[in-house]
Amino acid sequence: MVFSSLVFLYLFLPCSLILYYFFGSKFRHGVGADGTTDPGAPTEAQNYILIAVSLFFYAWGEPIWVSLLVLTAVVDWLAALWMERTRGTNGPKLALALSLVSNLSLLGVFKYSDFVVENVNTSFAASFNLPGYALPIGISFYVFQTLSYSIDVYRGDVRAQRRFTDFLLYVSLFPQLVAGPIVRYVHVAAEIRGRRHSWDLFSRGLHRVCVGLFKKVFIANVAGEWAERTMGGDLSTLSTGDAWLGLAMFALQIYFDFSAYSDMAIGLGMMFGFHFHENFNYPYISKSVTEFWRRWHISLSTFFRDYVYIPLGGRARWPYRNLFIVWALTGFWHGPSWNFMLWGLYFGVWIAIERLFLSSLLARLPGLFGHLYLLLIVTLGWALFYFTDLQQLQQFSMILFGMTDAPLFGEQTFTDIQAHALWLPLALIACTPVAPWMSSYVVRLNVVRSLISWRPVAILAVDLMLLLSCTALLVGQSYNPFLYFRF
Repeated sequence: MVFSSLVFLYLFLPCSLILYYFFGSKFRHGVGADGTTDPGAPTEAQNYILIAVSLFFYAWGEPIWVSLLVLTAVVDWLAALWMERTRGTNGPKLALALSLVSNLSLLGVFKYSDFVVENVNTSFAASFNLPGYALPIGISFYVFQTLSYSIDVYRGDVRAQRRFTDFLLYVSLFPQLVAGPIVRYVHVAAEIRGRRHSWDLFSRGLHRVCVGLFKKVFIANVAGEWAERTMGGDLSTLSTGDAWLGLAMFALQIYFDFSAYSDMAIGLGMMFGFHFHENFNYPYISKSVTEFWRRWHISLSTFFRDYVYIPLGGRARWPYRNLFIVWALTGFWHGPSWNFMLWGLYFGVWIAIERLFLSSLLARLPGLFGHLYLLLIVTLGWALFYFTDLQQLQQFSMILFGMTDAPLFGEQTFTDIQAHALWLPLALIACTPVAPWMSSYVVRLNVVRSLISWRPVAILAVDLMLLLSCTALLVGQSYNPFLYFRF
């Protein structure tokens, strides 16, 4: 079940909200920090309802693998309790090893076993049968979440959760369950039992959901169809211009697809009282690859920084070795294919070059040069990400750089541009913080201040318009994937 589906928007989400707020709120409320009942805290029933609807949400697409999700939660919950009860002994190390081995083994078996067997067969002319396991949706995300919890408990950064249902709520929470962002336990531990609900938070969450839905349906899906028609078709018919346009469209698709999902996840979290950290911060306005990765998929970048790069030694010891290990793992995390490894190492190389001399050079030049450099490097990198077949990647790259007899432009190039003449400026502007800046500027105008009390009504009207417009498109739209579901 994807967030941009009519089933989710008009059946699952309304039913979940009704169960949560109208039925769950009738039971005893949580307890505040002073030990007294807090009418703003969730009730015990609301947490149970949220667990139930989250497991149902996951089971909608993966009925078999719900048991795997729960098993992962049980193992890490027990491992963390073992760590706390055996402080001062070898118990915490053994418990952490259990958590690491169990989680990474599951990830390895379900996500990478076919890849390993294929490469063994190719390298040694063997003929082992592929395991053929179906990839459980979201396993890369929830495994990293539970791993971060185990490591944080081992380090003493957070106390182990003693109630299994509270920990299961953290693991299974449906807004971030299947495609992130990667939510660390330490960021939401206090809100599992002590979050507060308010109409202001709910309405802000609703607005975030509607904006994310608009980005997904109006921008990501349109860019995705364009990219798929160009890059997913017969490459021998492509012109160089078509290749560049298709690659640019994929760059837009993957950004708006994933940032839209993150927007909706953060907004849904707000609607249930949770505050998730931001996952994107307008990455395409960056002036360097290093800055880009501080703004793109922030939860994954910080995970590898805090749990791999720094423990390996960071910049203090073997910095370039650590850098390439992290980027190889980052690429491989995205999928069991060599193109993802190349994609990760590609960015590792550029970050290393920036550290060596390029950053200081770019700093002396006007900012426009940094922007253009970043857009070129990142856009080329998306070709590595798109093509899992390395022969297709080579063919596409040769067309891209004019190394074939393909024409510079084809009729389709100008047809596509004309057909999207109004859409293209909207998509490009949406990559920048222009809209939030204009909104804050308008609010500061004296003529608007007298109407500030109408702002919530205006925002609600905009949300309704966005929802109805997206619904109209979804009714007749067959192309509606979420790219990161496959990771």
